Amino acid sequence: MSVTQTNVVDIISVLDEDNQVILTISDHLEWGSSEHLLALQDKLNNYVSFIESGELLRSYNDAKERNVVISLVCQYEPDQAAINFLSRVDEFISGLGLKFQYKVQAIHTQ
Repeated sequence: MSVTQTNVVDIISVLDEDNQVILTISDHLEWGSSEHLLALQDKLNNYVSFIESGELLRSYNDAKERNVVISLVCQYEPDQAAINFLSRVDEFISGLGLKFQYKVQAIHTQ
């Protein structure tokens, strides 16, 4: 699954020690295109809908009474336009009482 499959939640994990449920977006695309940002925006909107509709809690009992984090894992370092976009995403997600984070994790193939 990936950022281009906008109607799918890529990964859901629970961190007991931090009392968090983490919904991860896997992003393998290089930055620099408006199509990438639009796909990411669609994916994020679907994640928010998944949470706000109650589907997360209906589907995953372990999510109850946990802090919800949307985590973006990027293969490539974001460019300045992407950093600006991600900053706005963070503000929006925080305003909903959720947490947003992103990190770069290069994928190595042999």
